[in-house]
Amino acid sequence: MPVHSFSCGLSLLLLANVACAFSQEIGDPVAGRQLAEAKCLRCHGAMNNKAPAFSAVAAMPSTTARSLSVFLRTSHPTMPNLMLTNTETEDVIAYILSLR
Repeated sequence: MPVHSFSCGLSLLLLANVACAFSQEIGDPVAGRQLAEAKCLRCHGAMNNKAPAFSAVAAMPSTTARSLSVFLRTSHPTMPNLMLTNTETEDVIAYILSLR
């Protein structure tokens, strides 16, 4: 096998692995829902006007996993300063995005 064919095949294999890694979903939406129900519904509940419902957040065009990650890791004066682990943050993000 020529060296060129081997390097092309290796490059394609590496690209396929990277694409697969990026396509995997981050977080557990079921765990995220449980956490949101326990800690967030007081303000984000359907009967409350303090904060938007998570379904409304999910429907916003600007809502992405990255934008949610930044938002949840940034202090906001109108939101309690929740200290979530990385796993909890990823789970809540997965839950919100699952509402689309």
